Amino acid sequence: MGIALLSAKRSKDPGTQVGACIVNQQNKIVGAGYNGFPIGCHDDMLPWDKQGDFLHTKYPYVCHAELNAILNNIGTSLQDCRIYTALFPCNECAKAIIQAGITEIIYLSDKYSGQDSAIASRKMLEMAGVQCRKVHATLESLTLSFSEKDV
Repeated sequence: MGIALLSAKRSKDPGTQVGACIVNQQNKIVGAGYNGFPIGCHDDMLPWDKQGDFLHTKYPYVCHAELNAILNNIGTSLQDCRIYTALFPCNECAKAIIQAGITEIIYLSDKYSGQDSAIASRKMLEMAGVQCRKVHATLESLTLSFSEKDV
């Protein structure tokens, strides 16, 4: 989960930074991603707005962290892998997770649980036999230092 949260810090989204990390059965990282615009679509040329006319919001343009983690995989099969994600996946990401063969989702937040996209996501994940569990962290936060004196 730490890698997912660290990946989220790369997102330029001013409202929601989400990261995801995929690991295989040996707990080796095989993919990571964060929410952002597709390659070649510059962050300052598309909107980050959450409200307004659909084409003037971020929603038609942003690739979610889970999809990016799947697309950024190291070239191995994702069959029977686990995905760690900061936010419970939406219905679109759930479809990609199922199709990739990922069998478990470990998430930190489920703040959109009542929305249609989360309800549809849970329905498909359950039907496909994908296990979902909320992480119960023992740490509230972790600070990284880039100071040479701390190495």
